[in-house]
Amino acid sequence: MSYRTIDAAELRALYGQPNVRAANKVLPRLDEHCRAFIGLSPFCVLGTAAADGSADCSPKGDAPGFVQVLDDETLLIPDRLGNNRVDSMSNIVENPNVSLIFLVPGMNETLRVNGKATITTDDSLLEPLSVNGKQPRTGLVVKVDEAFLHCAKALMRSKLWDPERHIDRKSFPSLGHILADQTGVKSPEVAEAAVEEAYRTKLY
Repeated sequence: MSYRTIDAAELRALYGQPNVRAANKVLPRLDEHCRAFIGLSPFCVLGTAAADGSADCSPKGDAPGFVQVLDDETLLIPDRLGNNRVDSMSNIVENPNVSLIFLVPGMNETLRVNGKATITTDDSLLEPLSVNGKQPRTGLVVKVDEAFLHCAKALMRSKLWDPERHIDRKSFPSLGHILADQTGVKSPEVAEAAVEEAYRTKLY
């Protein structure tokens, strides 16, 4: 497939300069509004990239405020049970630069945070984040470089929180059936049972 591309100069010429409000809203640390937003957020997406530039985005979710604000420049994200691919953490070992976007159900604005992350196994940090007596094996300590609230246009256009726009879940195959189709390792019924069991017993 062939298509025309543009360089940085053409890009800026096409879009012009950001307005003063957009340019000046970026903070070098978390203020009271950013801290409050993170405290309300049960979900964020973590963006990372390896040393070779290959990128990854990973969803992170738990009870509101699961991402801890240690101070105005530091966040702590517990790593709950997952698939053990450790894509994000493998990237962070090679390249500490990360991006986060926080969502709060019912709010159309989002919070963006950029910074540098390290992986910790420090019990003094992780033990307070235990759930059901289970301490996270690791956590991500994120040193904040930039933080800013993002306007509501994307979520307004998508109507993300509107129940009337939610699909009938039965209209799309279950994860178990998709995995069976994609991997061929198990039958759809066996794969579905394994996924449901993991959802019941392996959240923490």
